[in-house]
Amino acid sequence: MDRAILALEDGTVFEGRSLGAPTERSGEVVFNTALTGYQEIFTDPSYAGQIVILTNPQIGNYGTNVEDNESARPYIEGLVVREFSGVASNWRSDQLARIYLEKYGIPVVSDVDTRALVRHLRTRGVMRGVLSAVETDAAKLVEKARGIPTMAGLDLASRVSTPEKYEWIHPVDPCSPSERVPRPIEPRLHVVAYDYGIKQNILRRLVQVGCRTTVVPALTSADDVMALKPDGVFLSNGPGDPEPLQPQVDNIRRLVGKVPIFGICLGHQLLGLAFGGKTYKLKFGHRGANHPVLNQVSQRVEITSHNHGFAVDQDSLNPADVEITHVNLNDDTLEGFRHRRHPVFCVQYHPEAAPGPHDSHYLFDDFVKFMAEQKPEAH
Repeated sequence: MDRAILALEDGTVFEGRSLGAPTERSGEVVFNTALTGYQEIFTDPSYAGQIVILTNPQIGNYGTNVEDNESARPYIEGLVVREFSGVASNWRSDQLARIYLEKYGIPVVSDVDTRALVRHLRTRGVMRGVLSAVETDAAKLVEKARGIPTMAGLDLASRVSTPEKYEWIHPVDPCSPSERVPRPIEPRLHVVAYDYGIKQNILRRLVQVGCRTTVVPALTSADDVMALKPDGVFLSNGPGDPEPLQPQVDNIRRLVGKVPIFGICLGHQLLGLAFGGKTYKLKFGHRGANHPVLNQVSQRVEITSHNHGFAVDQDSLNPADVEITHVNLNDDTLEGFRHRRHPVFCVQYHPEAAPGPHDSHYLFDDFVKFMAEQKPEAH
């Protein structure tokens, strides 16, 4: 049986069965607690530079299919699981998950005590690691792990962004014949979406609520965005540390007050920086599909999907300019805010979740309302 080794920078080593590609990859080792949606995790560009542990004990049992991709390829560096199913039992499946990852050169280690590994990372914090199916000397892998760059200070958003602008026209598709997906609203508003690592279901949701959507590279200037005559600007999710992204922050500052702006995840963090706030790295991040968030405006609790390792320091924002709208009920971290004078708002979590809770789909409707108020003929 082929073996694989996951070696962490603190010297901890986990061994298991090698699946996926027989190769070696390195990155920050993180965990996701979602019960389903592994394909969306594989293909989420926000996982660039990270080896992902999935806490659900069996992965791969419903295979993969083209429709569930969040981007054109997987972005995870490697995958760690308790059990990787050799059987795919789902009518939508096109390919085994193991074959899919192997095709893109992603190593997988299974038969790992993922509970022990996750408890270790919760206690010590996420750390650098190497996942290898070719090196058998664990000590060498530990040394390699200590030599790779840390996530703090790393600009990954520019690496995963689209090289050229493009139009997105595809609405949300039903996952089964019984799922009721309303017809898309006729496009009446033009949204320019910054791609810092955008998930495709965000674009589907924008089309669903009546937006013609143009996706632009992460470093597109504010002037070039305004030349496209948008009714609103969307700031996407993405990987890495927000603080090195000063050109992106400067462009956002120049757009505030000109058009409505909606930010998600990294977009939320960049808006925090644009308004003079600060960001910091979380001990082990928020990654999963069941995080409770309090909407302080409606006083409703939303169950939400998360994927982030950094957060905005709530105390660093000026309360005269910014109103806090959402707070995480697990650890009181900031989950959303809006500007008091301009039509600008954002959330740290993922309201487009697919799969995942739909509690926060209303945020896309709120964005449309903001744009329609600025463009009365869109009503």
